[in-house]
Amino acid sequence: MSLFNVFDLSGTALSAQSVRLNTVASNMANAEVASSSAEGAYRARQPVFTAMLEQAAGGTVARGVKVAGVMESQAPPRMEYMPGHPLANEEGYVFFPAVNMVEEMANMMSASRSYQNNVEMMNTVKSLMLRTLQLGQR
Repeated sequence: MSLFNVFDLSGTALSAQSVRLNTVASNMANAEVASSSAEGAYRARQPVFTAMLEQAAGGTVARGVKVAGVMESQAPPRMEYMPGHPLANEEGYVFFPAVNMVEEMANMMSASRSYQNNVEMMNTVKSLMLRTLQLGQR
C-alpha cells in the first residue's frame, strides 16, 4: 500500500464518521419530540458500515469503509400519560422516541474520537511525506 492510499482510506473513514455524527445529532435533536401515535413517533437511526475490500495478489486488501445504510430502531416508543397534552390519544398517552441520551452521547464521543484519529493519521502521513522529500535537499 502506498502512502497516497492512506489518504483515500482515511477519507472514507472521515466520511463514514461524519454520517455517524449526523445521525447521532438527529437522534438527540428528536429525543423529546412528541407524537400522538406509536407509528408517528421518531425512530432512532444508526448507520451501518461495511468494509470496502479489494482482491490483490497477496490476498484481500482493505480499501476503506462505506455506509451500507441507515437502520431505524425497532424499539417501541416511550408512552407517557399526559391527558392534557394536545397530542394525547384517546387514552391520554403521548408517544416519545426510545432514544437513550447516554448511549447517544457515548456514540457521539466515539465517532468524534475516531474522526480526530483519522485526521491525525492524515496529518502524520503528510508530515512523513514532506520529510521524505526534504531528504533529497541535504
